[in-house]
Amino acid sequence: MPLLMDSFWRAMAYCVLPRVLILSLLPLLLMGLGALLLGHFYWDAAVVAVAEWINSSGLMGSLWSWLSSWGAGNLPSVLAPMLVLAVVVPVVVVLSLLVVATMMTPALVGLVAQRRFPELERRKGASFLHSMAWSLASMALALLALFASMPLWLIPPLVLVLPPLIWGWLAYRVMAFDALAEHADPQERVLILKRHRVALLAIGLITGYLGAAPAIVWASGLVFAAAFFVLIPVGIWIYTLVFAFSSLWFAHYCLAALNNLRDTASSPKLPGQAASQSATTA
Repeated sequence: MPLLMDSFWRAMAYCVLPRVLILSLLPLLLMGLGALLLGHFYWDAAVVAVAEWINSSGLMGSLWSWLSSWGAGNLPSVLAPMLVLAVVVPVVVVLSLLVVATMMTPALVGLVAQRRFPELERRKGASFLHSMAWSLASMALALLALFASMPLWLIPPLVLVLPPLIWGWLAYRVMAFDALAEHADPQERVLILKRHRVALLAIGLITGYLGAAPAIVWASGLVFAAAFFVLIPVGIWIYTLVFAFSSLWFAHYCLAALNNLRDTASSPKLPGQAASQSATTA
């Protein structure tokens, strides 16, 4: 519990560091750059293609013609940009978040190691490909658990428990592994994940519930259409900041646990302990 609370407050404090705040704003910058590039090269062609598709569909074309005869104007020209945005925006958001997630965790683990554990040896117990394989396998198991548990979501209390529990387990599996990948060897990583499983699962569960906060903001943006272009970026920024906090919490906890493990292993034994160990071995 002391290590859990200590790592929590340290992660909170690190969230206000300029480097962390810049990383949390990176998805918005990538989204803006991606939107500018896509708009410059493909916007007109995409809108024209969608408008032609709307007009060429038999039933829909008849409907547009009938509405136009009643003075509704050229509805396909109005709907086409909206449909293009509805398709492109989620793709840009997801790709930006994936890029930032791939960059953010190693950067934040390196920040914690540099500022708090500069003397901690890097034993490089897992390569980038190993981490990717571990993350993909864990994600597949989490998705399988989500689909298998969907019938239980009809029971009111379980719908508030099962999804955050599964996402918390996924966060524990992926973020704890990534936090130890650079510094711990395979034996140390297995020992820490086994010895601190309950605390790491608790961190994953708490951050899993925190991850639901951006969804509330996004839902508000969908309800209040006038604030859509304000609330959606705010929701994305909150999501990235929650992700940063989660990475920092796991990094502080796991690196502190690794440091304590090595200190315990390297500390000299008392004469009584050494004699007792020799007698036990004999």
